[in-house]
Amino acid sequence: MTPRALLLLPLLLSVCAAQAQRPPQQLDAEIRRLMDAAHVPGLALALIEDGQVSYRQAYGYANVDKRQPLRTDTIMYGASLTKAAFAYMVMQLVDEKLLSLDATLPALLRKPLPDYPAYADLKDDPRWKLLTPRMLLSHTSGLLNWRYINDDQKLDFKYAPGSRYVYSGEGLNLLQLVIEERTGTPLQTLMQQRIFDRFQMRDSSMVWRKEWEGREATHYAQDGTAIAHKRRGNARAAGSMDTTLDDYASFLAGVLRGEGLSAAAHQEMLSPQLAIVSPQQFPSHWPGETDLWRKIGLSIGLGWPLYRSPLGLAFFKEGNDDGTNNVALGFLQLRKGIVMLSNSSNAEHMFYPVIDYVYGNTCLPWFWMNYIPYDRPELMGVQARDQVQLPAGCGS
Repeated sequence: MTPRALLLLPLLLSVCAAQAQRPPQQLDAEIRRLMDAAHVPGLALALIEDGQVSYRQAYGYANVDKRQPLRTDTIMYGASLTKAAFAYMVMQLVDEKLLSLDATLPALLRKPLPDYPAYADLKDDPRWKLLTPRMLLSHTSGLLNWRYINDDQKLDFKYAPGSRYVYSGEGLNLLQLVIEERTGTPLQTLMQQRIFDRFQMRDSSMVWRKEWEGREATHYAQDGTAIAHKRRGNARAAGSMDTTLDDYASFLAGVLRGEGLSAAAHQEMLSPQLAIVSPQQFPSHWPGETDLWRKIGLSIGLGWPLYRSPLGLAFFKEGNDDGTNNVALGFLQLRKGIVMLSNSSNAEHMFYPVIDYVYGNTCLPWFWMNYIPYDRPELMGVQARDQVQLPAGCGS
């Protein structure tokens, strides 16, 4: 046995022992209990062991009124899980030297950015010239999430490029423009060829497919109001992907294996680019900092937030929209992971208890992710940050 394997052996044994105490029936019972407590109509869950999907199950309903059961192949909105799949595709282009992470926009685009109508708001701010794919992919461009958040609904910089993590869908869509120009290929085609086909994601697409009619989940707001599944016709890197639990679990397993990337590109993607100092992820463009996350090394990689867990390096991505809460979490060294897709705005309140139940203490930055447990409503809102402490053993 290698020295590295000997170092990991106690960790492997402890994790295996913990999971041995949780047979599928026990896990299923806990999921159903949490769904009932958090008022979640439907949830699909997959576990990954050693880079392979080892367990998948769907619970509850895709449509409550019709009593239509949720299935592991139900079409569900991936929301910002799209960003992680997009990032993996981008790293393939970097691997093949079709894109440089550190080239600036003037060297990448056919014309100045403000000459594109969608970016005319930046014509008087030369900082756009400093932007690079690395900044756009790591949410360090300084652009806010969406321009409509501003009172004047105009795009602007909230921080100097490269200076702070600010979650930015605008930045991902800008990188989409760069890539489509550089490759001469629409994003939908790139994602199909490089991600969906590679990982056998047969029911994933950046735009709606007519043959999915009747297989899609209905979504539910916090009060249970039904929200029809949107049939998106435009591919958007920031979040237009429909997928299934089966498909996205296959993708996360591939990421854990490093399939389709060189070792160098895979390591770069999951390496810290900048420490995250915001108390919560949204709205991350607000001023204010905390030292709480430094204890676990919370940072942003390329497309994935990262942190140090008792199971080794952890990386994750969430996906949220009206009536949609999703999460994918991986532990790199052990090649373990979990995917949860839901059709409810309430599911985020059960994600932390589920992860804790499956893996024990992972030091998940749940408050930053706004994964406030269903039974701790007093912790909602950034003003509750002073009440939050990481569990013992985190950040030691």
